[in-house]
Amino acid sequence: MNFKEFGVILFVDRYQKCIHFYKEVLQLEVRNEEDSLVTYNIPSGYLMVEKGGVGSESEKDRSQNPVVLRFNVNSLETEVMKLEKRGVNFYQKRLAFDWGTIAVFQDPDGNRIELGEMTRVNC
Repeated sequence: MNFKEFGVILFVDRYQKCIHFYKEVLQLEVRNEEDSLVTYNIPSGYLMVEKGGVGSESEKDRSQNPVVLRFNVNSLETEVMKLEKRGVNFYQKRLAFDWGTIAVFQDPDGNRIELGEMTRVNC
């Protein structure tokens, strides 16, 4: 197959809170905005946030949402500090593995998000 780009569609319940979170807190650039969906640019693709999901006050488990959004960054510590200043509550700031280190938080709908600083390229 000859793919043009990769996209993720995330169905959410708390739509207004989620679009604010991805635009203002994570500061993703808006590509397109309509009544029931907003598309954000991410490197080599897009993240679309759309109405119609099921929200949770706490992190959804894998049976509720088997997908994790991971944004790889150059400096985990720097990005964690930036997001904390914007109100993000991390429940894991530094989980180290042999392939890299991650920090874990969630969006307003309970979707798990990770920041990753990779030490191996193939992860």
